[in-house]
Amino acid sequence: MIHQAIHWLFQQPRSVKRIISLLLDTLFISLAFWAAYLLRLDSSSLLGSFRHWLVLATMVPVTLLCFVRFGLYRAVLRYLGHHATMVMLGGVAVSAIAMVLAAYYFHAFLPRSVPIIYASLALLLCGGARTMGRALYNQSTKRQKTPVIIYGAGASGRQLNTSLSHGNEYRAVAFVDDNVGLQKALLQGLTVYAPDQLPWLVERFGAQKLLLAMPSISRQRRREIVDSLEELPVDILTIPGMADLVSGKAKLSELHEVNVEDLLGRDPVEPFPELIGANIHGKVVMVTGAGGSIGSELCRQIVQQGPTTLVLFEMSEYALYQIDQELSGMCRKAGCPVRIVPIMASVQRQNRLEAVMQAFGVHTVYHAAACKHVPLVEYNVVEGVRNNVFGTWRAAEAAINCGVETFVLISTDKAVRPTNVMGTSKRLAELVLQGLALRQSNTRFCMVRFGNVLGSSGSVVPLFKRQIRAGGPITLTHEDITRYFMTIPEAAQLVIQAGAMGKGGDVFVLDMGEPVKIIDLARKMVRLMGYEVKDAKHPDGDIEIKVTGLRPGEKLYEELLIGGNELPTAHPRIRTAHEVHLPWQDMAALLQELNTACEQYNQPRIRELLLQAPTAFNPQDGICDLVWQQSQTAETGNENKVVALAL
Repeated sequence: MIHQAIHWLFQQPRSVKRIISLLLDTLFISLAFWAAYLLRLDSSSLLGSFRHWLVLATMVPVTLLCFVRFGLYRAVLRYLGHHATMVMLGGVAVSAIAMVLAAYYFHAFLPRSVPIIYASLALLLCGGARTMGRALYNQSTKRQKTPVIIYGAGASGRQLNTSLSHGNEYRAVAFVDDNVGLQKALLQGLTVYAPDQLPWLVERFGAQKLLLAMPSISRQRRREIVDSLEELPVDILTIPGMADLVSGKAKLSELHEVNVEDLLGRDPVEPFPELIGANIHGKVVMVTGAGGSIGSELCRQIVQQGPTTLVLFEMSEYALYQIDQELSGMCRKAGCPVRIVPIMASVQRQNRLEAVMQAFGVHTVYHAAACKHVPLVEYNVVEGVRNNVFGTWRAAEAAINCGVETFVLISTDKAVRPTNVMGTSKRLAELVLQGLALRQSNTRFCMVRFGNVLGSSGSVVPLFKRQIRAGGPITLTHEDITRYFMTIPEAAQLVIQAGAMGKGGDVFVLDMGEPVKIIDLARKMVRLMGYEVKDAKHPDGDIEIKVTGLRPGEKLYEELLIGGNELPTAHPRIRTAHEVHLPWQDMAALLQELNTACEQYNQPRIRELLLQAPTAFNPQDGICDLVWQQSQTAETGNENKVVALAL
């Protein structure tokens, strides 16, 4: 009944609540006035004194006016704090002085201790009623909030608890901290427990979520903590990183799921200023494939290094529009004078490439345009080869003809001992640039090879998240499949820095850390999102992991080096590799034959040429091109019809 009355009161308009507060304060002041006399004189004889009623009639409006002027009735009851207490102290003090002056004016009897007793009672009644109302409201709303445990009892954890108490979604039930000195202490009304007590705490309080409030710890330490929490039946959320909090990009109260980056456990290396700005600052830069996941992040990083002009070269109209709008908005907001030039075209058109490079005087090209989805390139061989091989060749020739200083190719770990057309085409693109680097010396060519990037259009992470939210199953091609992972911003920064170290024909390899087994990644994501994996041991689990079989051209594991002859560079995360290459005459002859095969749509000849090239191509499937397969099926059907008619 009390809870219903409290909720009814808090749902009323502000004007109604203020009137109720004024009436209650009038009652409390009157009670405190007469109670002060009663306690001092132990008699109620003054209740009939007209002069004392005049004193009270003077005090009440004066006190209420002070409360109004001091802003007490503008304060929201549920958020009352130190300011409201000071307002009531000031108002009651003025009220006590008004009592003395009114008693003197009306010649009313006033013992010296009565004003003090009155002030104490008035403060107790006015302040206590508000405190009790706030406590009753908070107690009633606690039932509707989700119980959570905060991991981290430091400053961030305590601030988070304060933020949660003012919200309507979560209520903290306990702190957990590794610091032995804090354990068993009472902070903000909550006990601090040791991490090994978490299973018991989850069961005791019915906690549904665990909030990580440690924005400053290293990614390695975060991974260790996340690994230790895997088996808990709770959803794990984290507060933003300290960099975002300091910069104002995020608030402490903003919670999000644990990033997959936290599962990798590798702290990114800060970019070297002398490398990251060498090919960009004060220059004209062009990014092909600017609307893709890697290309767009390259553009974001490039804008921050102060080029004079950034040319966005992209075939997709929608992708070009998006990145142009984003970068233009970034520049306006930051007051950045970079000129953003959106160009819609294909990298297979050399005349268009030359026209753009010549018109804007391009100094540096980052070639990110590529067909990179392994199964799709298997199904569309000619387009994959044309875009990845001939698109790179045309862009490189245009760069040479226009006097571009540096040309950086974004390559892939799938180019190492490839089992698919996509990887083979990227390795051929590397060979093209190595041949051109030997043919001339005006344009520096280099290649940067790395693995999967988290959050890219081809990454499994967004797919797994969608499947988990949909209730499963998670589709996995093979139980033993492993991949290297890196964040998009880290990959883009390393690409830019590697490009600055190139001397001509260099193949740079990014240190991707340890390879990750995809099935382990899937299991961790299921548990961290608050679900249980459904398998033979846990038939009542929530999310099933379903193995569908390797797709055309897919490898169980990826490599970054063809041989073992890698060398360190000035950057701890970048290495250089010396690998086999073809003289340009031999490379040009191979390209001519490959171009003829593509024009004739001769799939067997394309496969033969890819096998002859020094790419170590080792296909695990037959020709998967969909059009070619359909034509073969149609020819077989026609032959069967001819045989049937002959019979």
